[in-house]
Parts: sequence; structure tokens; C-alpha cells
Amino acid sequence: MTAEILVKVSRGELVESLHRGHVAVVNSKGELLYSLGNPLEVVYARSSMKPLQAIPIVETGAAEHYNFDHADLSLTCASHNGEDQHTNRVQSILERAELSYSDLQCGTHNPRWQDTYEALIKANGVVTAIYNNCSGKHSGMLATAKHMNESTDDYYKIDHPVQQRIMEAISDLTEVPKEDIAIGIDGCGVPVHGIPLHNLALGFAKLADPVQLPAKRQEAINKITTAMMEAPEMVGGTERFCSDFMRVLDGRMFGKAGAEGVYCIGDKETGIGIAIKIEDGNGRATSPVAVEVLSQLGLLGEHQKEQLNEYHHPTLKNARKEKIGELLPDFTLGHA
Repeated sequence: MTAEILVKVSRGELVESLHRGHVAVVNSKGELLYSLGNPLEVVYARSSMKPLQAIPIVETGAAEHYNFDHADLSLTCASHNGEDQHTNRVQSILERAELSYSDLQCGTHNPRWQDTYEALIKANGVVTAIYNNCSGKHSGMLATAKHMNESTDDYYKIDHPVQQRIMEAISDLTEVPKEDIAIGIDGCGVPVHGIPLHNLALGFAKLADPVQLPAKRQEAINKITTAMMEAPEMVGGTERFCSDFMRVLDGRMFGKAGAEGVYCIGDKETGIGIAIKIEDGNGRATSPVAVEVLSQLGLLGEHQKEQLNEYHHPTLKNARKEKIGELLPDFTLGHA
């Protein structure tokens, strides 16, 4: 099965570009309910996997030991903007674990939030790893290693106990044997996990409906998903789809973007998981597809659609801030 057209990009009277991809909608029993393209396409989940990667932070007791609140735990699932609200909290987590930003092994890049970057330049500040959009995840991994009396200088490597616990959690929730998970290296240096889109959706379905899992895992999952929905500003930040989407859905759904055009959603009310992959890797197409999928499934009210309209039908603007086109989702989900 090949990728299907999901989004058309218009400019004036012409459709200038097309974004093709795949969609899988799965329940917590593993049943494929709806799909488009190839639901068995093997994809790297990228940062969409962060809510699953956070499970050992809770299960080892590290989150409790270092007094993680909702915002702290939400931040460990983040691909954040690098705003003060994010970097200050990363610093707080590290200090509680008697660590510093120099212990972060995620590398550096400029903060995504322009105001933060401009303030750094004006203050002759230095861009450190704390501004990396994955510094929340890495601070959680470091805190876990410290709590378990494990080495903190190589926590990002595949054979470290931190990463092995993550592999176990991912394998359990997605029902992909560990030996069948493709491993690459993510942008922040940790292992990235390649699994079929169907199984990625299943993982989010189990995050949404974990009742069949052991009590300890249920408790960890509920803490993580509740944290994301209670403190959505930590997951992305200002003017970010993840944060605005969870704020609008108000405790019902959680969502997480991944690089190269991945987006995943869990719905607490129906217990379904949704996984989306844009074939060309362009993340601009993920929010139109995500909102359209939820609309076609009848999971959004009219007011919610209105609040998410800028993500459902994003406009293209030129350097003069004039509207010159838009992204239009154009597909129909198929019953499995």
C-alpha cells in the first residue's frame, strides 16, 4: 500500500504542493479501526515516543524522589520552545538531582522561541544544552540514572540501563518484540525507535486506556498523561500545536509531535490511539491531518474546531504578512 494524499498546499489558484502519508487509528486491543495509506509502514516515532520514554522515570521512583510535579513530568515529554518557563524548570530538575546543564548529553541548538534567542544575544549569553528542545526528556533520564545509582555520563547510550528500561516499556505497550524494533540515533543523541505505524497507534491507545496493564504501569501512565494534559504548555510552548491542542481538549486527549512529520494522539474517552506519518517528513502537514482525523471520527465539537481552525487550515503568508495560500486536508479515512 502506498502513501495517500493527505494535504494540498494552495497558492493563488493552483495547488502548488502535495503532502502524502499514512494514518492508523487503533484501539487498546490492537484492532485497526480506520486507516489511510499503509498502517504497517515502519516509521521512526521520533519525539512522539517521549510519553512512553517517560514511563521509567515514574516506575523507578525517580519522579517521586525528586518531587516531580505535573509540570516537571510534562516537561520530560516535551519538544519545547526553550522559553524561560521551560529552561528554568529543566534547571530546577537538574538541581534537585544534584546535576547541572553540563551533564546533559543532548547537544545544543538555538532556542526555538525567538524572544528567548534575542534576549540571549542582547545579554551576551551562551546557548547551552538546556535550550535544546529535548532537555526536559534528558533531565528526566539523568534523574532516573542518578536515583538508580547508575552512571550519568553515558545514560544516552543504547546499552545503558536507562535506555534498556525504555526499550522494555516501548516493547510492552506497542507489542513489538525488542529484537524487532529498528534502532537509529535521534537528533538529541538517544536511541530512536522504528516500529509499524499500527503499533505506534497501539502504544498511544494503551496510554489512553491502560486498564489491561499491571497496576504499577497503569499508575505511571496515568501520571504521565495527566501531567501532559494538566500542564500542556510544557510539552511545546507558546503558539505550538501540542500545547494548544491539549488545552482545547481540556483533559480528554493528549498529543505529541515527532520530527519528520510524525504525530500521535491518545483519546481517554474512547481509548483509541492515532498515529500519523507524513511521507516527505514535513511537519507543517501534521496538525491539519490530526484535526481532520479527529473531525472525521466525530471527536471534536464545533467550538473545539473553531479554536483549532488555525491548525486545521493553516494559512501561508509572505514576508509582508499577507495571506497568499493555505494548507487544506483532503482525504477520507477508510474503515479497516
